[in-house]
Amino acid sequence: QVQLVVPVAVVFSPGSVPGDLPRPLPFRDVQEMEISVNLRSSVTSRYEMLFRGTTAQEEAALAAVTAREVDAALRPLQDSSMGSLTMYVVPETSSLLPQGISVYVGKHRSALVRAGRSLAALHPRLRQVTQMMSFTATSIAAALSDRVPNGQLSPDARRYLKSSLGYEITFSLLNPDPKSHAVDWDIEGAVNRYVRPVVDKLSLVANFSVDSQILYYAVLGVTPRYDKESSSFLLSAHSLPHVINPVEARLGSSAASLYPVLNFLLYVPERSHSPLYIQDKDGAPVSTNAFHSPRWGGIMVYNVEAPASPQASLPLHVDVDMARVMEVFLAQLRLLFGLSREELPPEFLLESPGNEGLADWELDHLLWAHTVENIATVSTTLTSLAQLLDKIGNIVIKDDVASEVYQAVASVQSAVSKLAMGHLHSAFQASKEAVTSSERAFFDPSLLHLLYFPDDQKFAIYIPLFLPMAVPILLSLAKIVRETRQRKKEPTKMD
Repeated sequence: QVQLVVPVAVVFSPGSVPGDLPRPLPFRDVQEMEISVNLRSSVTSRYEMLFRGTTAQEEAALAAVTAREVDAALRPLQDSSMGSLTMYVVPETSSLLPQGISVYVGKHRSALVRAGRSLAALHPRLRQVTQMMSFTATSIAAALSDRVPNGQLSPDARRYLKSSLGYEITFSLLNPDPKSHAVDWDIEGAVNRYVRPVVDKLSLVANFSVDSQILYYAVLGVTPRYDKESSSFLLSAHSLPHVINPVEARLGSSAASLYPVLNFLLYVPERSHSPLYIQDKDGAPVSTNAFHSPRWGGIMVYNVEAPASPQASLPLHVDVDMARVMEVFLAQLRLLFGLSREELPPEFLLESPGNEGLADWELDHLLWAHTVENIATVSTTLTSLAQLLDKIGNIVIKDDVASEVYQAVASVQSAVSKLAMGHLHSAFQASKEAVTSSERAFFDPSLLHLLYFPDDQKFAIYIPLFLPMAVPILLSLAKIVRETRQRKKEPTKMD
């Protein structure tokens, strides 16, 4: 049983305090919600709310002109520990929030919430913002997708990447027609400018490595359909799954990788199939001309403008617009990590995370999900190991394997207790250590060969070896027994 505790500070600015407060400020309130996983296990979310008024420094920060300036000014004044949130309640008439907007979520771990007429009206809004900035029942169910019954799982739950100690990101440029197109892309500069800030921020979650490659004569494996009306070639939605397998055979990056590989492919269509556009299920063109595959990566089709004169010399020199390409790839990366912002009410305004790619509270959102998933993974691994040891009676457990099991159990207990105290970062680190120890114990070489060498295989191996030697020995023993019996039956001669 896991309890997730979120410390939340609700700060009332002057003029925003509702009249129906149960007691004078400051006071504490606790809200609990149970997230059912399956019949045997559930996760309890506990929001520990501290209601208080603003300090003099916070009042000065809230006097800024725009919500963005307020968010930047409030950052040094609030609790910046991971997993904690601060909600600043502003008056109904405040000009900080645009017309029709009731919630502004900043880049860090705070939000501006327009005050309701009463605390009862404000509570649902606070709960909605708190869940969005920490975790929802959907995100926890997606993290525990292996344990949730299929009927109760949302369609997007299996889209997200599973928790791992590391990830490898591979950018590939596919040029199927190098005789016609000489493609030049500044991938190193683009990675340093767009990808590196995101990876640096995600380094708390896992280790990342980034590489790139150019593949020539690599085709999609699906022949696009020619459309006379638009004089272009089209890839329909139902043919997209057939694109990946032929391309993946050329990538070769996942063969030698210990960690999940995220593939981002930029495809420049050959001249005979240009321009090439991707259609969605309704037959409409996809604006980004790209698609993504769950837990695998994404592919973007980059069309090259035809030369003005037919006599233009080949190959055509193509400079790839890396800003446009990376915008699509980073959006797909966020989608693979479950950081999409699709289901938001219209009265919510979210600040763009800027060059960092994700906000502080989005990083916390990821840590909540991965911590719960790591705890479940350790539980499954240790249970499987215990069942294996029960089945093999003559197994020998070495001291180092036993110490890894003890370390995994201690770490996972520490992670659960840290979650119950609201210490997200230390809980996540403990859950990572638990995963590492449990995997070492389960895949220890001293145990692994016993997995493939049960008792019935011993008979199958040793009988062919000993049977040829045993047959003459048994026949000789039988002969000796017969001769002994005949001697006993013969009368003894007396002189």
